[in-house]
Amino acid sequence: MYLIAGLGNPDRKYHKTKHNAGFDSVDEIIERFGIPKGGIAMKGLYGKGLIAGEKVMIVKPLTYMNLSGHCIRAFTDYYKIDVPERLIVIYDDVDLPVGSVRIRKNGSAGSHNGMKSIIEQLGTKDFIRIRIGIGPKPERADLADYVLAPFSKEDRKKVEEVMRLTPDIVEKIITSGVSGAMNVYNKKAEKTDESTGPAGKSPALL
Repeated sequence: MYLIAGLGNPDRKYHKTKHNAGFDSVDEIIERFGIPKGGIAMKGLYGKGLIAGEKVMIVKPLTYMNLSGHCIRAFTDYYKIDVPERLIVIYDDVDLPVGSVRIRKNGSAGSHNGMKSIIEQLGTKDFIRIRIGIGPKPERADLADYVLAPFSKEDRKKVEEVMRLTPDIVEKIITSGVSGAMNVYNKKAEKTDESTGPAGKSPALL
């Protein structure tokens, strides 16, 4: 079984904010593959279904972002998830340009408190991530204020294009492995960045 978790904050006031890109992305996955809603358990909203013939569990932690790891650990422990191979976490990333996406097998949490919580609770940095680029905060802005604010109309359109791509990315990970998905989608992203010129490049092209 794969555990696919999208990170965000549950209150209505956080709906469609930058920090809820993970929530919005798993909504796309649920809709695309017709994943039935299962209810609430272990501090998370969940649903079970199939993607490419594989059993999947879709989870939205309801703990608020900073405590996301408590929910993720409860699910991985209960369902005995092979964390390095079958946990996929989808989340917003200020280190990536708006509307970009990167897949990684492991890595640090950066400035993301939800990822910090997951790494702390699991005791490992080795799990699959799908990072949704929300762009860097303005120089003098507070990071919390930035990520908890809505996107501009233009940026929301760019990010929604990536969100609609996440079901394809997850399916590719399941059918071809994370390396196969990285070869397709990270390379696509690099070509897009290159086409925009030097200003489109980012140190987060990892």
